[in-house]
Parts: sequence; structure tokens; C-alpha cells
Amino acid sequence: MSVTIYHNPACGTSRNTLAMIRQSGEEPEIIEYLKNPPDRARLLELVAAMGISVRALLRQKGTPYAELGLADPKWSDDELIGFMLVHPILINRPIVVTPKGTRLCRPSETVLDLLERPPERFVKEDGEVVARKKP
Repeated sequence: MSVTIYHNPACGTSRNTLAMIRQSGEEPEIIEYLKNPPDRARLLELVAAMGISVRALLRQKGTPYAELGLADPKWSDDELIGFMLVHPILINRPIVVTPKGTRLCRPSETVLDLLERPPERFVKEDGEVVARKKP
């Protein structure tokens, strides 16, 4: 199974998601998007694959979101993508791409639905236990 994660190693949610992927037996392609940001076309592909709005991909916390005035509805999707290209930290994470789908994995256990062999149980960095629900 091919798995790609758009990852920020400084983010606990992203680290937990990566660990769950690895615990499932997969070694994903890891794209540290702050070092290697996706281009405009790829960002639009990801948004479409996730079925979310461009605005829903914006990260607010720990970013220049407020100082850039991005809460203002005047910004078009094209303009918002432009801000993400200039400031990749505005791209929310982690995004995981598998043959089963593409998702913004917040919370991290959202990734379980995208994996062939999700772990039955996982302990997050903060000690929270995630137990997979049986179908």
C-alpha cells in the first residue's frame, strides 16, 4: 500500500499520525511540507481529494493567519492558496494520502480509516490510548 504523509515533525498530531502509520506496518513517503511545500496544483488536488474548502485547510494557531487578516471573507480561494504557498505553515497538517482516500488527520486517529492494517491499540505521546472500533 502506498502511503504519503505531509508532515511537520514539530507537531504532536503529525508525529502521532506517522507513528500509527508505521505501527500498521507501512513505511510512508514523508514530505516535510515546511521544507518542501506542495505547489499550487498539488494543494488544489489535495483539497479536492479531501472534499474540503481551501479555507478549511488553513491553520490558524502558530501562524501569521491573524496578522494577515485571513479570517476576512474577502479572500478568494486562489488568494488563500497564494498565502499558503508563501507561508507553508498556514497549511494544516498532517495530510495523509492512501489508496483508501486523502484526509486531514486531525485528530490523529482519523488516519486509522485510511490504513490496510490499522493498529488495534495505540498510545499517543500524551498517554491517551486509542483503541480501534471493530466494524
